[in-house]
Amino acid sequence: MAADSNRLGDTTATETATRLVHRNINNPNAVETDSSLSSGEVTNHVEKHAEDLTQWKRHVERVKSKVLDQIQGHLSDLLDKALTESVQTFTQNENHGNNHVNHVNNNHVTRDGTVTTTNNNENSHRTHTEKDGKVFMDRRSILDDLFEINHIRTIYHMFISVLFLFIISTLAVDYIDQGRLVLEFDLLSYAFGKLHIVGLAWLLMFSYTLAVPYYALSLGGTLYHRSPVQGVLSVGAGLVLSALQVAVLGVLPIYVVFHYQLPPASRFIIILEQIRFLMKSYSFIRENVPVILNHKTKEGEGPRFPTFSSYLYFLFAPTLIYRESYPRNPHIRWNYVGVTFAKILGCLFYGYFILVRLCIPVFMNDSNKPFSTRTLVLALFHATLPGMLLLLLMFFAFLHCWLNAFAEMLRFADRMFYKDWWNSTSFANYYRTWNVVVHDWLYYYGYRDFLWLSRRKFRTAAMLSVFVVSALVHEYVFTLGFGFFYPVMFCLFAFFGVAFNFTLNDKRKSPVWNIMMWTCLFIGQGVMVCLYCQEWYAQIHCPRTGASFWELVTPRSWSCSN
Repeated sequence: MAADSNRLGDTTATETATRLVHRNINNPNAVETDSSLSSGEVTNHVEKHAEDLTQWKRHVERVKSKVLDQIQGHLSDLLDKALTESVQTFTQNENHGNNHVNHVNNNHVTRDGTVTTTNNNENSHRTHTEKDGKVFMDRRSILDDLFEINHIRTIYHMFISVLFLFIISTLAVDYIDQGRLVLEFDLLSYAFGKLHIVGLAWLLMFSYTLAVPYYALSLGGTLYHRSPVQGVLSVGAGLVLSALQVAVLGVLPIYVVFHYQLPPASRFIIILEQIRFLMKSYSFIRENVPVILNHKTKEGEGPRFPTFSSYLYFLFAPTLIYRESYPRNPHIRWNYVGVTFAKILGCLFYGYFILVRLCIPVFMNDSNKPFSTRTLVLALFHATLPGMLLLLLMFFAFLHCWLNAFAEMLRFADRMFYKDWWNSTSFANYYRTWNVVVHDWLYYYGYRDFLWLSRRKFRTAAMLSVFVVSALVHEYVFTLGFGFFYPVMFCLFAFFGVAFNFTLNDKRKSPVWNIMMWTCLFIGQGVMVCLYCQEWYAQIHCPRTGASFWELVTPRSWSCSN
């Protein structure tokens, strides 16, 4: 529709301009051609009409652009509203049509308004509306839509050309220094070392998450309605399951990271998977326990539990919110999967070249200099560009490519893993749209449950608690991933993040605030890359001499000058 509108606008502008030209030529009053008018005046008159024609064409282009933007915004809002209402209509019909429950459960509304069959479970018995929580629907990722526009795709091509420039420059420098073409990836081989240990640890965490929460829920739910002491049974089962969660998903990954001295990338894989399994198992229990507790048992009939296949699907699905069924696509586009994984590999090499060409040469030498304000400021502004590039790469590689690849292989139809965070004019909107997958989990199980427990009295406290939890988890990931404690991420989230969330809020609508948001992002990424790189090399050049508490928590870069 946008393409048709563009063609319509171009045709209208062209026809209008043509009519103006013909009117000026055919109208004898437009340009006087009698002998009393000099040739210079005729030329000036024609130039004036040509200038008016140019201004008119520019005006038409501006009007066309504004109209298209408004139409696109209205259509997007109407489409989201229509899809939500369609899903709710189907779930309401499901509640009232007992003779057609299985048929309705296995259908969902697609973007074009058709109903397609999904591979759901016959035993699905829960329906969800917006009051219950997140409503899943068939929708594409924003970048997939944007890449169909030539202008956006050209920007994507520009980033690819920069990757080629990194490769060429690396080859050229190696040829000049060593007299031969060398393209080694020793940094990648080091960072992803000991992958066999990572695989075994992941398999153990996955096996536990697959078996224990599911069967604990089934067993506890069965005994709950038969026990005369339901309260004691609930508390006991919760304590046992919590102890197992702490032991297997809490202590075990940390032990593996430190005992086997894993390199950075391998550490991040284990810690991030640890957090993912914890969040998924919590969502599974949180969504099903209230249903089991509130179930009204009938004689000879027990509570209905989610199927094992639905839980297994959920563990791999690109979402942290459990549902017994999700909207599904009719088939898998394996070509799309292959291209998407190739993009992930390209992003990996892109990040490698950024570190090798822009970060390591600078901070490896700066680590030998005494710590000073001048050194810090220069290093910070040098790190802003590579820091922002790394942020964009992580966003594109994980939130777009990785999640879309698994969604395609699982025929998972709801691809809204992020929104248009780059258009944010406030940090409040940026936090909501940057990572929708994690935001949904924090919103429904953190913010909204906090309001429910406090009877909706402490909204500010609920928001602050979400920020604190997010800051602690981010700092936990970075501390175990890098192997040292340097609370840069915690300070950025818990202090600056909270301040920006309340000051740069949704009331800011001017494009100036979008510029401010991007400026703050550049500076924040520069601070992170600068401080973490300085501390990394300080830990190498000035290793710890003791094991006291202050020795462990004091950054080495503050005192290292070797």
